[in-house]
Amino acid sequence: MDRTLYEAEHEDYRRSVKAFIEREVVPHYADWESAGIVPKSLFAGLGELGVFAAVPEEYGGVGIDDFRYNAIISEEAAAYGVGPALLGPTLQADICMPYLLDLTTEEQKARWLPKVATGESVVAIAMTEPGAGSDLSGIRTKAVRDGDDFIVNGAKTFITNGINADIVITVVRTGEHPHKGLSLLVIEDGTPGFTRGRNLEKVGMHAQDTAELIFENCRVPAANLIGNEGEGFFGLTNNLPQERLSIAVASIAGAQQALEDTMQYVRDRKAFNSPIGSLQTIRHRLAELVTEVEITQTYVDRCVEALLEGKLTVADAAKAKLWTTELQGRVVDACVQLHGGYGYMLEYPIARAYVDNRIQRIYGGTSEIMKEIIGRSLNLG
Repeated sequence: MDRTLYEAEHEDYRRSVKAFIEREVVPHYADWESAGIVPKSLFAGLGELGVFAAVPEEYGGVGIDDFRYNAIISEEAAAYGVGPALLGPTLQADICMPYLLDLTTEEQKARWLPKVATGESVVAIAMTEPGAGSDLSGIRTKAVRDGDDFIVNGAKTFITNGINADIVITVVRTGEHPHKGLSLLVIEDGTPGFTRGRNLEKVGMHAQDTAELIFENCRVPAANLIGNEGEGFFGLTNNLPQERLSIAVASIAGAQQALEDTMQYVRDRKAFNSPIGSLQTIRHRLAELVTEVEITQTYVDRCVEALLEGKLTVADAAKAKLWTTELQGRVVDACVQLHGGYGYMLEYPIARAYVDNRIQRIYGGTSEIMKEIIGRSLNLG
């Protein structure tokens, strides 16, 4: 079924994204996987491409706030099998930038956004802690007011862009209330008391840096508080639907690419002098998966439209995240099986997808948390 989400200008942009990935990402991807990090120059190149174009013109951007352009980056990253390399930049565009665009003062915008627009500044958001994940009320990193500064003590973990980041939007506790005691504080590279731990070794997603961040008597200007003190939780919850939709877009694109790779494989692979795709059991399994993916794509596209209309609800975003990530897991697992022994060899894209995409059901809120969000929306008592 033809998709109706994109218009001509989006497809023009898609061609530019394809050319960029072929030229600037694919030739270097293996080296970045070995290094466990992409160069910061990648962010600058993507800035020129317009990935951070939502920044208003007066701050060096273009002022185009259309999530469909963001979605194209995720779709093409999946198509070329380089999603881990572009996860950091998409996190900056999809998840971090709304905080800097919506919650900052004019002075803060003028200070931070010009370099964000060009990709010169890399942005991370630090929520997760060693003892607090999906439950934001468990955050213990403290920020205590001291004159014109906050003194921050605590640690964060599993932070995407953590090594490369110049700007870290940090969730801190400024009060005792589980939710109203949270605030958002930008901690910049070079701030005394701010150090980075190791670049964490992961099962997959090797080209994307994931770090531990440590704050020891870290003195941060109160001028770096974004939004009002004590309103951090509400800023976070307002932005979570777009974050979860971003993951859903990447997940359904990844599932689609896994199917395309597998359908080509079963056409080429011979058994008993015929393509294995001619076997009914394989043909029927792929028929089931293709149907699930195409139907799911329709729902995700509708969620993108709802986001553009300002109508995407927390529950609908959770449904998209839950279903697409679980579906991707089923699809990739089935596709590995259909590849046979070759599906376990890292030279094949399906094997890399198997290790890279498992995290989708965890970050951005686990599947279990998504079910709880959806369940609460049903008003069952």
